[in-house]
Amino acid sequence: MLLWLLFASPDANSNNFAARKQTIAGNRSQSGRLEKMIVDRGTVTMSLDLDRLNGDGSLAARVVQLRFDVAANSFFSILVFNDLLRGPEEGSMALVPQYSAALPPALMASINQLIVEKLPSADGVDLAVRDAKTGVTFFNIEGHQYDYDAKGQLLNIQRGRLLMSKELAKALGRPADAGSVVGKISISTAMQPIEISEIVDGETKSMRMPPLHQPLVGTVPGPDVIVGELHQISELGNAGTQVGVAVGTISCNAGTIDLDWFALPQTDHPVIPQNFYRMSGGVNNNERFEQIGQSWLKHAFTALTNNDCGFGCNGVGGSHLGSGCSDPYSASLNGGQNGVGSRAWVSPFTGAFPSSANNHSGHAHDGVSHRVRIEVDDLNQNLNQGATYFAEAQYLTPHEYAWCQAHPGECNMYNNASYRPVSVSGITPPFGFSFTGPTVRKQPAITAWTDATVAQAEPDPGNDGIWFMGYKVTNPSPGVWHYEYALYNQNLDRAIQSFRVPLGAGANISNIGFHAPPQEPGWANDDTFNNQGYSSAPWTVTQVSGSITWNTETFAQNQNANAIRWGTLYNFRFDADQPPQSVDATVGFFKTGSPMTVAIQAPAGGATPTPTPTATATATPTATSTATPTPAATVTPTVTPTPTPTPTPTPAPTPAAPIALTATNVTASSFTANWSSVNGATGYRSDVSKSKSFTTYVPGYQDLNVGNTTSYNVIGLSAKTIYYYRLRAYNGNGTSPNSNVIGVKTNKR
Repeated sequence: MLLWLLFASPDANSNNFAARKQTIAGNRSQSGRLEKMIVDRGTVTMSLDLDRLNGDGSLAARVVQLRFDVAANSFFSILVFNDLLRGPEEGSMALVPQYSAALPPALMASINQLIVEKLPSADGVDLAVRDAKTGVTFFNIEGHQYDYDAKGQLLNIQRGRLLMSKELAKALGRPADAGSVVGKISISTAMQPIEISEIVDGETKSMRMPPLHQPLVGTVPGPDVIVGELHQISELGNAGTQVGVAVGTISCNAGTIDLDWFALPQTDHPVIPQNFYRMSGGVNNNERFEQIGQSWLKHAFTALTNNDCGFGCNGVGGSHLGSGCSDPYSASLNGGQNGVGSRAWVSPFTGAFPSSANNHSGHAHDGVSHRVRIEVDDLNQNLNQGATYFAEAQYLTPHEYAWCQAHPGECNMYNNASYRPVSVSGITPPFGFSFTGPTVRKQPAITAWTDATVAQAEPDPGNDGIWFMGYKVTNPSPGVWHYEYALYNQNLDRAIQSFRVPLGAGANISNIGFHAPPQEPGWANDDTFNNQGYSSAPWTVTQVSGSITWNTETFAQNQNANAIRWGTLYNFRFDADQPPQSVDATVGFFKTGSPMTVAIQAPAGGATPTPTPTATATATPTATSTATPTPAATVTPTVTPTPTPTPTPTPAPTPAAPIALTATNVTASSFTANWSSVNGATGYRSDVSKSKSFTTYVPGYQDLNVGNTTSYNVIGLSAKTIYYYRLRAYNGNGTSPNSNVIGVKTNKR
């Protein structure tokens, strides 16, 4: 194939190939060196006429320039024979945006996953700008010219015109505008050889593959910012019952790619939240692990070129954190109130945020505003004797997300949090803080919880982030077991809205508790709904036969509800008279997505139940964002079952199995499951599977309690896939057998 391309006319490889003066005679007596080359690095500039793109009808052009870096080692390949360009091969170069602009939503949604692709000759178009993930074409490119500088191994593609694609025109509601010119594009790249063949009389006599350039000194493919050290911690102020703390951080780029570090108003730089935790309670002061403080986030600027992590800095700084390099931020810098922005502005999975993400107009700061906000009583050592504390910081960056989209095997988005143990001294402000151990890199603080089980969960791989389920069961006295659960959201955008724990038959529980960190109050321009800040209301507790559930309001009810958002950890707890058994808890999400199950331990059955206990499990809130918590457990509502020693009525019989009915409202990602009503049923449970025999289950849809209804929307599914569902009816006397099974195939997208 290479020889055919070599000796064919360049027009066979490129519909717009303009370097015809470099053509050599097409015959098989040619001898020389043939190089196959790919992109080492480069830049792409698009000049878009927003008036034409948006169809405003204005005669005056309103041009915006978009600048992209080309991802290193992009497989956009060319053939060079005896230093003369023969043409490009099919391939693509991934684009990494360097700043954002106001673009149509259809284009803006793909800005971090665009590629320039060389298309097959049969397509009639040489180059196109596409979404690497969805395959949607935004612009076709025409009129461009290729120019190759053999001495510098530089490829330039100039004077290209950007033509609106049919897909983009349709998405904009203007299909007639397909093919219209909406801008220009230029591409400048440095190339590197990946194959060098020696050709004699048209035959390959030898071939070698030189190593790819590795000019960067990090050890991990791609960009990879980590918290290399937490090196300072200081109390910077106080107000009311709270103190404001900040943590100094040293970031290190462990990757082989220089990490984007463009300061505001540009939007491709890391943001740095800080958190504070306490481990306390029980005989050994490690029964529970709670978050007691969180900050807004620092916006990074001007990377230095230190080598604190010992990776070997390559010397690149300023607008990039070079491969192997480190950049220190003091506690006072991370706690500087005008250099931080609200967490609400940031999409934690993509790292995206607007240029206005640290607008402090209308703010009147006090000593704790935007810093790690901690209640005094959570640090008072008379109230927290023997407690252990941990500081945590995280670096979140859009560059890693963009790189991950273009290089799926080089995703470094989930190792950005590190922690360090801290001791606290004092009973009133100012408190003393000192580190008691080394920084634990690339692990969230919840992993420091002594003797607990901590597991990572990822509800929608590739589309959203991760969270951690932690739990620990202790036996503080004979016949009493304490169950402690901690849910930590690292970078999950959908957030967590509910937590359900199954209970064994006859298990009696008490001392039901909930804990959440203080929330920042509402501020002007903080991107919470109506700038009201997030709620601090304790979660509602609902105990029924067989389970206990905590939940906050849904997104539809309150966009500022007290959900477990990224970078926060919430606790749930109770005592029981039964030992633990392995079960699955159910976690429901706040913004989108089906519930999922996670492995935990919870009380087993087997006890002799008290006569008809009626538990009222309503949490009594005692903590708000300015509340004074009691030591170790700030909110501990108690549920006391009240026996009613009246004669036990004749129980209703176990309900019959429902009849599953044909699914309705079928889309590419969802359908509505339907079934018949059963006399005497108080609710229904549903299973959904890709297996007709239900050997496996769709996450979140195994034994899902859907309530007392006869339909339920099943969401988060794959297109063009066959799913099966079945139902069971239940009441206080038991659960029915399974219903019949209904199959449904989702639509194509």
